[in-house]
Amino acid sequence: MTVRIAKFIADSGYASRRVAESMISDGRVTVNGTVIDSPVYFVAASDVVTIDGVTISAREETKLYMFHKPINVMTTSRDPDGRKTIYDCLPSQFQNLKYIGRLDYKTTGLLLLTNDGALARKLTLPSSQIPRTYIATVNCINTSGLSRARNGITVDGIRYAPMEIDVLDDNNLRVTITEGKKNEVRIVLRACGCPVRKLHRISFGKIRLGKLPVGKIEQISQKTIDELLKSL
Repeated sequence: MTVRIAKFIADSGYASRRVAESMISDGRVTVNGTVIDSPVYFVAASDVVTIDGVTISAREETKLYMFHKPINVMTTSRDPDGRKTIYDCLPSQFQNLKYIGRLDYKTTGLLLLTNDGALARKLTLPSSQIPRTYIATVNCINTSGLSRARNGITVDGIRYAPMEIDVLDDNNLRVTITEGKKNEVRIVLRACGCPVRKLHRISFGKIRLGKLPVGKIEQISQKTIDELLKSL
């Protein structure tokens, strides 16, 4: 079985497919000692692929991890403003993992990471409809505003799907969404008169953060991965 060279590189966890294509165009990739200049090139597991002289291994077993993201950390590989990123918090053996979706700079809690680019894409597709649950600490509870959010709301021309919202106490809400649009919880709650002070994700599908300490990473079992995929 053969695959395109860019996909081979992406599946190895070395770089995204887009970055891999750029590396190929720059002449940084060789197959069996020959420089490849086109992403339309197919390789087999037996071929020797190198990038800048470093041999890239064939696709490895899919692994999924949960990471307890701290506050004031960017979900990105590098930040132009020099802010700390999740990779600054992760041990060296996890530096090539891909994040699944994003948590913004101020949001804490469960962030999934994987070595499988295809899995990362699958879990972030809007059609996957995977529930993500957060604890939102808000300035105040606006009952009528929350009713609007539960029924779906349009903010600045963007339509947000209905949210499942439970009032925990005078300042805390449990919010479950399935779309995962950028800053969705913060935008909708602010529009509904409940501006968010703190936001913390506690679950992604059947995966729960539990008592994992801040800044720590833990591998997820194959059984849990299978259950997550079956729910799609």
